[in-house]
Amino acid sequence: MSQSTEPSVTDRDAAEAGEVAREDAHVGTLYARLDALREQTAAQLAEVRRTLATGTHQNRFERDAFATLYEDRLSQLWSVENRLCFGRLDLREGTQDPRRYVGRLGLADERGTQILVDWRAPAAQDFYQATAAAPRDVVRRRHLLTAGRHVTGLDDEVLVAADGERTTGDAALLAAVTAPRTGRMGDIVATIQAEQDRVIRASDRGVLVVQGGPGTGKTAVALHRTAFLLYTHRDRLARSGVLLLGPSPVFLRYVEQVLPALGETGVVTQTLGELYPGVLARGEDSPEAARVKGSLRMVDVLDAAVAARERVPEAPLRFDLDGTRVQLRPEAIASARTRARRTRKPHNVARVTFVREVLNSLVNALARARGVDLGEEREDLVAELREDRDVRREVNLCWMPLTPEKVLAGLYADPARLEAVAPQLSPRDRAALHRADATAWTEADVPLLDELAELLGPLEETATAARAAADREEQIAYARKVLEDFEASGVGNPLVSPELLADRFSGTGPSGTVAERAAADRTWAYGHVVVDEAQELSAMAWRLVERRCPSRSMTLVGDVAQTSNPAGARSWAQALKPVVDDRWRLEELTVNYRTPAKISRVAADVLRSAGIAANPPTPVREGEHDPVAVPLTGLESVVEHVRDRFAALDEGRIAVVAAEEHGPLGSDAVRAAVAAVLPAGAVAASPDDLDATVSVLDVHRAKGLEFDVVVLLEPAAVLRRPRGANDLYVALTRATQELHVLHAEPLPRGMDHL
Repeated sequence: MSQSTEPSVTDRDAAEAGEVAREDAHVGTLYARLDALREQTAAQLAEVRRTLATGTHQNRFERDAFATLYEDRLSQLWSVENRLCFGRLDLREGTQDPRRYVGRLGLADERGTQILVDWRAPAAQDFYQATAAAPRDVVRRRHLLTAGRHVTGLDDEVLVAADGERTTGDAALLAAVTAPRTGRMGDIVATIQAEQDRVIRASDRGVLVVQGGPGTGKTAVALHRTAFLLYTHRDRLARSGVLLLGPSPVFLRYVEQVLPALGETGVVTQTLGELYPGVLARGEDSPEAARVKGSLRMVDVLDAAVAARERVPEAPLRFDLDGTRVQLRPEAIASARTRARRTRKPHNVARVTFVREVLNSLVNALARARGVDLGEEREDLVAELREDRDVRREVNLCWMPLTPEKVLAGLYADPARLEAVAPQLSPRDRAALHRADATAWTEADVPLLDELAELLGPLEETATAARAAADREEQIAYARKVLEDFEASGVGNPLVSPELLADRFSGTGPSGTVAERAAADRTWAYGHVVVDEAQELSAMAWRLVERRCPSRSMTLVGDVAQTSNPAGARSWAQALKPVVDDRWRLEELTVNYRTPAKISRVAADVLRSAGIAANPPTPVREGEHDPVAVPLTGLESVVEHVRDRFAALDEGRIAVVAAEEHGPLGSDAVRAAVAAVLPAGAVAASPDDLDATVSVLDVHRAKGLEFDVVVLLEPAAVLRRPRGANDLYVALTRATQELHVLHAEPLPRGMDHL
């Protein structure tokens, strides 16, 4: 009998333990280098801070600039503590760098030798892209499983196998997708899959649409793409910034830890309701109002509303100027209005032309009435007219300085005014726009306010703008030298541009980071815009986003099968036609990493039964728990069921998802009832609280989030919402482990087999 050459289990375990020990030692070396860089950078920062703010303005500039650079670098070095190194590539013999460690940022040793490759660098691309069918130069891909600063296990994927080698390779991914949820999204940098990596590293040119069903990781892809673009195009994006537009404040809190963990802290993260500085949109629109406000018909309505404020009186205007009576005829006012409009400048800017033309007519009339020489007396006559209260009042009534808030509130509060400027809207549409509190701004109002801001222009043009620009240019050359000195100091590459430093430290001191200044400036042009849940944007919202990014460098992430906004997208082509016509490209994510197949099949059946064409993503796992349907007999049965689920939960989070926020079984009522029977602090006090074990929220606020266990209340009520089938699809796909459906009404088609 021949003896087997297959290594025994004991031999394999011993060999693996030895490999773990060797990797643990290497990771220890990487952390030692990280600590040394932290200490070095902190010492240099302390030295700069000890320098007195004396000497010339440039001396103070250099001191503050270096302090900022060291602070940014130190922040980055501290942000990568968790899972600093997560992978290793073994490359074929003869390769220049046969063993390559991949981690959150690049590290070099004291001699300048690369010891850790940044996951975004081209040298790390094979860690995500190589496959057994197309291994490139990769022989083995190794995932390092870590706890704190120590390696606890390995997950090897052998792409070019030798005799006796075993191929595994999915343990790290499955561990990540089945891990209990914590209330915050984590990064996926260690487990990015090939189709996700392709999207992350795609060119920043033009508009990239990433279509991905529930659980495909499209939000994580959007965040990692943001970090990748900042790494790859830092010179440009450090000047102009990146805007990440999310669907809700709770969603942005859910993902807020991802970018800092990837070493990026300068991204502007906002919701649509926050994109108009000075207005925080917290009101709620009816579905009908949201539909009307999102329509492109509002462009003409707003244009007409501004034009209606440029008035020509029916009768002449008469003035008594120190006993001299003059009049201003309607024809003269109409001529002034025409000249002002021909400038094609915004309303408030064109008002300068209107006022000048009106004053010319009045000064001519006043000179004639007094029989004075206009050439000699003109300046005095103009000054007299400007100081006269009646003249100022009447001119203002003809062409009033306006703010967007005043114009829009006037339309909402005055049905007659709205009817006069919006005959193209039906009486029902106009009634949907009317509201008692005209300034209770909603998210759908923000694009309208922004549109009006374009039509109106600023109330005053600053005379110092040109001088400030010249001062800024003067600082850029000096800032560039500061950056060269910083890089030469050996701490690392600077994370900002000369323009950023010049902006930050021009004048008397810091004026804020790019992110801070961009968020406060309505006219800021971002270098790149990332929109998550992009299918929810209305046509008017797309016009706003387009103005924020004139270069049209955008990443749009979403799923048209999940559209819930009545004014949202029904297809990408329909949504983007007014913005970029057909100049966009599509990438699709096809694998569902979150939702088990047992649950995702139910969600797909709901879509099909509603006649919605979609290609649901393919789940990576079947799941252990079948979806459960439970009779709903009232609020007490909801409380009892949630209490049972809470008692059975070892780790993770539970979501109770209701159709609406208010009502007998709305999220508000359920939250109060459940909180009364569970331990203190177990139930989130509001939908914005992501840290408690149990969250109770309506279907709108559940979008983009994920939970271990989902208890869905009355799916038939969800189905009755506008775009209800899309909302039900969203609600059904929030669960990573268990789905419980509580219902009194018959289950909708597609779910009736539960």
